[in-house]
Amino acid sequence: MRWLDTIYVMTTLLLTHPDCLTHETGRHHPESPARLAAVLEGLEDAAFSALKRRAASLGRIEDIARVHPPEFIAAVLSAVPQSSFSALDPDTILSAGSGNAGLRAVGAITAAVDAVATGEATNAFCAVRPPGHHAEPDRAMGFCLFNSIAIAARRAQSVHGLKRVAILDFDVHHGNGTQAAFEKDASVFFASSHQHPHYPGTGAAHESGVGNIVNVPLRTGTEGAGFRRAWETHILPALDAFAPELILASAGFDAHRADPLAGLELEDEDFAWVTTRLTEAARRHADGRLVSVLEGGYDLRALAGSAAAHVSALLRAA
Repeated sequence: MRWLDTIYVMTTLLLTHPDCLTHETGRHHPESPARLAAVLEGLEDAAFSALKRRAASLGRIEDIARVHPPEFIAAVLSAVPQSSFSALDPDTILSAGSGNAGLRAVGAITAAVDAVATGEATNAFCAVRPPGHHAEPDRAMGFCLFNSIAIAARRAQSVHGLKRVAILDFDVHHGNGTQAAFEKDASVFFASSHQHPHYPGTGAAHESGVGNIVNVPLRTGTEGAGFRRAWETHILPALDAFAPELILASAGFDAHRADPLAGLELEDEDFAWVTTRLTEAARRHADGRLVSVLEGGYDLRALAGSAAAHVSALLRAA
């Protein structure tokens, strides 16, 4: 069906839940509840009054199990402490609220996929934490428990019958977990721009899966012009060639010049630009269907401004 033949519900959906604020990581950990609080505070501005807001349900284990083995899911949830903290690795910390937070993140993005797949919304942003794109099928890492964006892709295919799903990742860190989930599956396209060399050490240009993976490493100090050129030259043409029926975006904002954990030099406007390019691709190929989820971003002011620029671009496209 051509997008011009489609009747659009002109809506951008925002999904979140207070449980995502109860995932505590320790006093000095950068992936803190204050991150999500800053994003949500920014989205309370009158400029975002058109957002359709919804509380996320708890994610379903059967959805998670399309990406993560049952024994892994059980191990993560059983590691959640009743009080204080536990650690899955030196970076990935759990508190009493972490289990529900992780499940809410999954519930948000699967509900968002349902909404855009059924025409209830044009696009959606999931303001949730913990992030997900570093979680490999059998390993939690890099602040991430469950790979929400990968789970969303599998739900789109299994429940809604979409055959070609694209995942675009503009977080400053390579989405190693997402790549690991799909590097042998040509039905899912994954593209990432990221600082390299940098954590987690993956994402070299030669890592191409079965022809479905596009990695664009960016040197430390890359500014907006270089970022945009990388997308225009490498990622967007490959995305068009893939012609997805749904676009999913790992929306990390830690490539901002103010971010303390990395060394790229992007501004709020660069995140608005890449979001607009993705909404245009969604219109060409996917009846406008686009779902994004919050990944990284650790300077609170930069995170709030970048996320607001991202959501503003979604609203303009709805």
